[in-house]
Amino acid sequence: MTATTSISLPGSDPIDPTSRGTEVLRSALASTPATELPELTVALAGLAPLPATLDHPLTVAEAAELLALSPHTLRYYERIGLVEVPRDAGGHRAYDLPSLSRLVFITRLRLTGMPVRVIASYFELTREGIGTEPQRLALLTEHRAALRRHLHELQFALAVIDYKIATYGGSSDCVVASADD
Repeated sequence: MTATTSISLPGSDPIDPTSRGTEVLRSALASTPATELPELTVALAGLAPLPATLDHPLTVAEAAELLALSPHTLRYYERIGLVEVPRDAGGHRAYDLPSLSRLVFITRLRLTGMPVRVIASYFELTREGIGTEPQRLALLTEHRAALRRHLHELQFALAVIDYKIATYGGSSDCVVASADD
């Protein structure tokens, strides 16, 4: 169930999901016309710890373990409409690849600091379909600008820490031994 797989983006070799995800996505953007890019969730699923196929749908506990999220978080995302999860004959959640891929995308957005309410707005616009592309573009562009500002702030904070480490005689890339070593 947790075996890794590879995917192929147009014009590229298969991608090992443990490889450099950022470089892979940026390379695809640089080398592939926008109209030929695969669905982002497909690309993300290939770069995440998801299998290529599922022998059976996953339970909430299995999905939570695979995605390193709590079952509560998965249920919350479903309850507020961020993800639709099929149910089995007994009414239990049955996570399939599309729902898992959506969750990977949500976790990437959350990792960037995007608030859940903004993610919900984005998916609402997606559900509304054609004609909402300008609003989706504006939402993502605004978030990207905020994220870039935050990255610059973090880079400055890292430079301050590197400076302070250097004042103690260390180098900015040094590893400090713990008391247990």
